[in-house]
Amino acid sequence: MNTCADAVAETDDGVIIALDVSAGAKNASLPAGYNIWRKSVRCQVTPPAVGGKANRAIIALIAEVLAVPRSDVRIISGAASSSKVVHIAGRRKDEILAALDPLL
Repeated sequence: MNTCADAVAETDDGVIIALDVSAGAKNASLPAGYNIWRKSVRCQVTPPAVGGKANRAIIALIAEVLAVPRSDVRIISGAASSSKVVHIAGRRKDEILAALDPLL
C-alpha cells in the first residue's frame, strides 16, 4: 500500500505536511504522488507562482481535499519555494492519512 506517512507529522495543535509543489500545471491535483527522496506529497496547482496565486490555490486545494476550512490551512515555510510545509489546525495525523493515502 502506498502511504505518505513520512510527509505528515502531528503537532500540539494540528498536523504539518511537507509538499513538493508544481505551479502552472495543466490540472490541479493533491496528492499528485509522493516523493520518497524528499519525503513530501506532490501537489499540482494551475495558477503560476506569481503574486501569491499559487500559494492561495494550494491552500484552497488542501482545504477542499481534506474537507477543512481554508482558515485552518496555512503555509508555514517555503512560501517562495516549490518545497513547502503546510500546517492544518485541529487535525490528527491519522485523519490526514485516511484522506490522502487512498488517493495515491
